[in-house]
Amino acid sequence: MAKKAAAGKTTRSKTPVARTGSASLKAPTLALDEVLARLKSMGNEKRRAHNTKAGADDNQFGVKLGDIRKLADQIKTNHELALALWKTGNTDAQLLATLLIKPGELSAVAMEQMVRSVTFVQVADWLHSYVVKEHPDKESLRVKWMTTDNPMAARAGWRLTAGRVAKSPEGLDLGALLDRIEREMAGAAPEVQWTMNACLAEIGIHFPKLRKRALAIGEKLGIYRDYPVSKGCTSPFAPIWINEMVRRQG
Repeated sequence: MAKKAAAGKTTRSKTPVARTGSASLKAPTLALDEVLARLKSMGNEKRRAHNTKAGADDNQFGVKLGDIRKLADQIKTNHELALALWKTGNTDAQLLATLLIKPGELSAVAMEQMVRSVTFVQVADWLHSYVVKEHPDKESLRVKWMTTDNPMAARAGWRLTAGRVAKSPEGLDLGALLDRIEREMAGAAPEVQWTMNACLAEIGIHFPKLRKRALAIGEKLGIYRDYPVSKGCTSPFAPIWINEMVRRQG
């Protein structure tokens, strides 16, 4: 990723912890204030309502996702600013942070803390797409998260597993994954159900010998059977999803 031209003399921390001393904090603090002001100015009442309905709290400006991406393009990668934005807990600031952060500069501990701190699934999904799946310790974290009771960490664990099923399934016990999905998905938190379901679908799509069982599990559980989808979009109901993707492959 492109590096942001230095606006002043700063020292990059090797770990994602707050630095001490007024001199080292001066530039990032000013940058943070400026960026938060920019985000606030782009706030949209309709987007705020949308976020709230989807589970976001009141700490948000309601910036359209496309506008957050445009702002990130202007700022470029800025790890310290990203960490400062994340710590605000503001939904829009955290979304922007995922686009500015350097995954390789986060320790495994810091990465896990970020994942567990998420309260809104849109932030969880951007964090996964732009940070978690690029993190050097993602596999060890995946294994750990597959047995956690924390909903957001479990969501990330199952999503990483779904990604491995599709792209690098070597070493995975797919039968055991199907056993867990059949046994646990109905009682899982909604945040976790979504990515467990994705894992179920990926197994059915990519492994013909397990497809019949994956379809049967989806039918038996019935999760997302009546999920509303826009015209032209594929239902997340696993049997529909699996069959449609297989049809496209054929």
